[in-house]
Amino acid sequence: MKRIILAATLFALVHQTACTSSAEEKNVRNEENTQYIVTNPLQADTSFTKEYVSQIKSVRNIEIRAQEKGFLQNIYVDEGQFVKAGQLLFKIMPKIYEAELQKSEAEARQAEIELNNAKTLADKNIVSKNEQEMAQAKLDQSKAEIALAKIHLSFTDIRAPFDGFIDRIPKKLGSLIDEGELLTSLSDNSQMFAYFNVSEPEYLDYKTNITNRGDSKVTLMLANGQPLSYKGEVETIESEFDNETGNIAFRAKFPNPDKLLRNGETGKVRMTVPVRDALIIPQKATYEIQDKKYVFVVDKNNVVRSREIIVRGELPDIYVIESGLSAGDKILLEGVQKVKDNDTIKYTYEKPEDIISHLRLKSE
Repeated sequence: MKRIILAATLFALVHQTACTSSAEEKNVRNEENTQYIVTNPLQADTSFTKEYVSQIKSVRNIEIRAQEKGFLQNIYVDEGQFVKAGQLLFKIMPKIYEAELQKSEAEARQAEIELNNAKTLADKNIVSKNEQEMAQAKLDQSKAEIALAKIHLSFTDIRAPFDGFIDRIPKKLGSLIDEGELLTSLSDNSQMFAYFNVSEPEYLDYKTNITNRGDSKVTLMLANGQPLSYKGEVETIESEFDNETGNIAFRAKFPNPDKLLRNGETGKVRMTVPVRDALIIPQKATYEIQDKKYVFVVDKNNVVRSREIIVRGELPDIYVIESGLSAGDKILLEGVQKVKDNDTIKYTYEKPEDIISHLRLKSE
């Protein structure tokens, strides 16, 4: 009985080994008979969309600070509220400043009486004209003090200098406010600035290559991945490069009629950059290892070797190549996951024009 079981086991093992060997031989034959598709990079004029991380700012964003010291008597607005120019926002307790105004007005009345008396006496030659002029100067000084007291009193009413949105209000009713203390911030969000950093080579291309520069009309991608409904325009470039990053800041202005954008948001500015005589390859011809992109280049002996490439720009189905390939290189189009370095392959060649014509060349 044991001999029968042992014989059956040996038979099964031999059969399994034979099947495995047969499958491996079949796979090898299939790989040897596989015809891969090979093409070249296409050299053509195109354009691609490049994204830049941006910081969104209001066209006007100011701090509202107290101009007088006193207790915060009234708060007329709430955080996030839209206010109109001239609208009353806060009131500092005005009692002290009202008293100072009343004192100045009383002193002015006294000075006016003294001036009238001096003028009467001077007309009768009882006092000199100098006495009259000194009385006039005293009255003028009193009037100036009235004007100054009125200004101090007006500073207890804090109003919005322009239309905008109120930010956080850190102080509460009854707080003792010092002169110059922050009460809130006000943002004019009718239009918005998007600041984004551009490298020195891109800056030089933009400024010197007028016919081939990036479009001044740009798109703003919001943090949720959706584009802003309105196009923006590159308005200005800052005067200096950042010594640490080597970048310079561009500023684009976007309309904001829906008040969707707020000061301090982030997003991505998309700029369309035209390229002449660009090298274009399909994205499916590449693979990635640790955030680096590679292609398989086929040499004259039909041996494939991996090569790192640098991508300048990206469109929906293709890459615009910065470096790593030339127009005469043959690259593996399909099967990049099946071959290894130094594999010898059989292939059929397809013209890059035919391949690229079935892909989306236009940026979205």
